[in-house]
Amino acid sequence: MSSTTNYKLPILSNEGGLSAYLAQIKKFPMLDAEEEYMLAKNWKTTGNLKSAEKLVTSHLRLVAKIAMGYKGYGLPVNEMISEGNVGLMQAVKKFEPEKGFRLATYAMWWIKASIQEYILRSWSLVKIGTTTAQKKLFFNLKKLKNQISPSSEGDLRDEHVTEIAKKLSVREDEVVSMNRRLHGKEHSLNSPIGEDGDEWQDWVVDKEMDQELKFAQKEEMDQRKDLLKNSIKILNEREKEILYARRLNDEPTTLEDLSKKYKISRERIRQIENKAFEKVQKHMLNAARSRNLLPAN
Repeated sequence: MSSTTNYKLPILSNEGGLSAYLAQIKKFPMLDAEEEYMLAKNWKTTGNLKSAEKLVTSHLRLVAKIAMGYKGYGLPVNEMISEGNVGLMQAVKKFEPEKGFRLATYAMWWIKASIQEYILRSWSLVKIGTTTAQKKLFFNLKKLKNQISPSSEGDLRDEHVTEIAKKLSVREDEVVSMNRRLHGKEHSLNSPIGEDGDEWQDWVVDKEMDQELKFAQKEEMDQRKDLLKNSIKILNEREKEILYARRLNDEPTTLEDLSKKYKISRERIRQIENKAFEKVQKHMLNAARSRNLLPAN
């Protein structure tokens, strides 16, 4: 099954059709454990597209709910749902029902990964080249805020800033800056999704990731680190040094310092940095897709 499989899925319009789409996907029934297992086994052993389609459609509301959680990042919800649906189809393709856990638990990782890839590609606040700690802050700040002080609005209290910075291994000023950028764009799970007054939290209850999913997530991260390591090998020594100095260090070296070191202009350093980054990014994306680590476009 690929992302181009001809499923009969509801159409998600980019022209204000979100409410209609939500009403459509709510009509698909949730599957009990036995029915889900039988459909997954049938799909895996016979390639029956009807079984795969039923697995996908029964989890479309899960995708919508997860995508809504990323609304604060300023990107179209319709597009994030579409990206999440691609992740869901990847999850159905790889799902192994014999391992004993539910598809929703496994699919959450693929859905979130697909949406996050879209955000990282699309939103200027987070570049692919930012540190792992910065990405972790970007995607976990809201969750930690809710855990520490669910009712807090505006700037965080000093002790909360300190706690979050410590948990995510970032500077306190970075926590303050990120919180100010994201504040005011949050979307409550208690917001109504249609005329019938349903709320997002009424749709799907999040399940905790079990050990199988945690293992899959760690394996995915290890694979991505390996991709980066191998992709950087395509650069020459000067490109490597400048890319590490500018994009892969927690404290980036200034253009001025690198200009003096290499005896070239700051603009030339910037050009080399951007070219090296684009080369590595392209190599990583191609390698990731060839190894089936990213949803196919």
